[in-house]
Amino acid sequence: MELSTIKDAFDCVAKKHQLSSSKTKEVIDQVGREIEQALAKMHSSQDPTSPAVWKTILKELNMKLTAMGLLNQLEGLQKDLDVGLSKYPKLLEKSFNPDTSKAYRNVDFDIHTFNQIIAGHFYELDLFDLGDCFINEAREPEGNSVRSPFLEMYQILEAMGAGNLQPALNWVTINREKLAKSDSSLELKFHRLQFMLSITRTYLAQFASLPMDEVQKLMGCLLWAGRLNCSPYAEFLSPTHREKLAEELSQKFCSLLGQSYESPLSVAIAAGVQGLPILLKLANLMPAKKKEWQTMKHLPVPVDLGREFQFHSIFVCPEATVAQCRQLYF
Repeated sequence: MELSTIKDAFDCVAKKHQLSSSKTKEVIDQVGREIEQALAKMHSSQDPTSPAVWKTILKELNMKLTAMGLLNQLEGLQKDLDVGLSKYPKLLEKSFNPDTSKAYRNVDFDIHTFNQIIAGHFYELDLFDLGDCFINEAREPEGNSVRSPFLEMYQILEAMGAGNLQPALNWVTINREKLAKSDSSLELKFHRLQFMLSITRTYLAQFASLPMDEVQKLMGCLLWAGRLNCSPYAEFLSPTHREKLAEELSQKFCSLLGQSYESPLSVAIAAGVQGLPILLKLANLMPAKKKEWQTMKHLPVPVDLGREFQFHSIFVCPEATVAQCRQLYF
């Protein structure tokens, strides 16, 4: 079953819930108005304290509310909503296999590497307390080697947020040669940003070999001193400029560490979720070969994932229909 069918069913239930909610509010408001009118009649009567007057007004109120049939309206809407709510879980159970453990296979992997990936995921998200806790409980001896680079990165980003670009400038200067190999202009961008804080000509001399239009923009800023926000160079003061530069710094930082900007754990989970339906189908087709399923080194059919998960060229043998090198698979 396609996801569009499930989405349509969900939208239908959501609309029924919205209708029921709005109708319930309408009924409550209507009852409130009738009660307010009854109270107004009581206060405006010739004898506001007379029990007989109260009884008459309350009787009229009861008759009005009964004639409206408000309870029947709400019961009808609630019944319709309950039917939709009861059908939707059944549709989910029919569309998805609730027992994903069937796709489990005994795959060999390095616990040490796996622990570093998990810890690195926490550190990359600036969750240092959680990462430290995991390292301690996993008794990972090389946790500091994973922690230190990301700690440095977030110290630089924190300084940038406070308007201090010097740590970032120090980092790009130290890694100038490595950044140059990837044709990165990150150092120039940081100096351009620092220029807004009165950078000296000394720092710009090394960029003479780069396209002069970038340097010319910086020099042209001098003509707009004190009114840069209304100049052709107003983009340099954009609030998002520093945020984009911080994101680019994070990407290059991870790249020089030999890691993807996107957490390896996130990539692995995303790939697993995408391939899970195929794995479950294979597991259901091989119930009599459970032991073989648990121990097989290669899947009987390729699991096609999106191109974002293809990091190496894959050669598939036309005769055996299996990859010739296990390392070629993600």
